[in-house]
Amino acid sequence: MSLNSLALIENWPVPAAAAGVVRADGTVLGTHGPAGRRFPLASVTKPLAAYAVLVAYEEGAIELDEPAGPDNSTVRHLLAHTSGLAFDEHRVMSAPGERRLYSNAGFEQLGDHVTKATDIPFAEYLRQAVLEPLGMTSTSLEGSPAKDGVSSVEDLLRFAAEVQAPRLLDPRTVAEAMTVQYPGTKGVLPGYGHQNPNDWGLGFEIRDGKSPHWTGASSSPRTFGHFGQSGTFLWIDPDAGLACVALADRAFGPWAVEAWPPFTDAVLAEARG
Repeated sequence: MSLNSLALIENWPVPAAAAGVVRADGTVLGTHGPAGRRFPLASVTKPLAAYAVLVAYEEGAIELDEPAGPDNSTVRHLLAHTSGLAFDEHRVMSAPGERRLYSNAGFEQLGDHVTKATDIPFAEYLRQAVLEPLGMTSTSLEGSPAKDGVSSVEDLLRFAAEVQAPRLLDPRTVAEAMTVQYPGTKGVLPGYGHQNPNDWGLGFEIRDGKSPHWTGASSSPRTFGHFGQSGTFLWIDPDAGLACVALADRAFGPWAVEAWPPFTDAVLAEARG
């Protein structure tokens, strides 16, 4: 089966783009564009990093509620962007749990925390814990666990299949990752403004009732995932039993705000038949 709706990426004002859709059972419904090409992920790196952190948790190397990051912050706070750290600086802006402050610095502290706990550099831990077992041979972390991943649509479809039907993690851990942490917390969703509440799980953003949003009008409130400033996104809609990946080589901007929601609605409509 091939999804005609994926061809909508040809209308995007980008030099190159690739996209694909995978069902919960691992069936790839279709891809379009250079699905094997490696693209910079920007913040779509975060779900991969979060998955590795959760493997470290299940292996007993760390605990979700142990101290990490600023004073009184925990691993859970860092994963849920409620540690109080600033966006791109290792500077405390608020007390843990009070505000949803989206923070690259927080994910960098997560990487450092796992490195210290396991005595394995985080990029190598991610490779051993997630990338290698899933056969994600074109994916690597080239720096910050917040934003310096490189991958392909083919690899990210493998990851999206894993998240929908976990083998590397206990399904209860993944269910926790897609459950709102610190409900009612407000904050800014980068690129989309202030959201109240600004719901997140553990490393995954949760759609809920956010408006505006980068997913579609027909996306279920349970949809979760991430987008990146390099023109990338990954969403998983549990109600539809689908995940979609799109990678591009043009920075996020008004073009993406305009193009992504109707693309998602078209994919969902066609896949649901």
